[in-house]
Amino acid sequence: MWRTLTAMSRFWVATLAVASLLCAGQQKPADAPPQAPPPAAAPAPPAAADHPAAARPVEVSPEAVVQQLFDAMAARDALAAKELFLPDAGLFSLSTSGKVVKMPLLDFLNAIGSGKAVWKERIWNASVLVHGQIAVVWGPYDFHNNGAFSHCGYDSFSLLKTTAGWKISYISDTKETEGCQNPLGPPQ
Repeated sequence: MWRTLTAMSRFWVATLAVASLLCAGQQKPADAPPQAPPPAAAPAPPAAADHPAAARPVEVSPEAVVQQLFDAMAARDALAAKELFLPDAGLFSLSTSGKVVKMPLLDFLNAIGSGKAVWKERIWNASVLVHGQIAVVWGPYDFHNNGAFSHCGYDSFSLLKTTAGWKISYISDTKETEGCQNPLGPPQ
């Protein structure tokens, strides 16, 4: 059966399998006793005058990286967006007709940096799965171009935690124009 699936189908089967394994590892048996919260960490010592607190690296969550990408897209800031990706990241879209489109990262960054239209992408009720240094952020989204609705669908972001923090390795999304219902209402 594995040979008869298309490459994209194998990708989705593998992605769902990984997500299932991650979810299974986070579930507790119904009869498990409640666990005590972890002990509070000791407060950090004050920063030395020659080492300001702002110089400390800030831990950013996978979902915060996704929001940073949306913010960079809205600001048309290709350099800020580029910092969020691994160099060979993949971007794939699936249309309602079933056509899969792969966009090279450089083309995506050029579109962000060269355009004049105001882009607004929003994701809500996202599921976030994290296991060590791998994460998936998956959820419904909508996209507006110059304030007008363009499309909606589901985003799936795969991220890897590097020494520089969480980086996007793949984005897969659907592009739909019907049945789009956003609980956030129209964009502000």
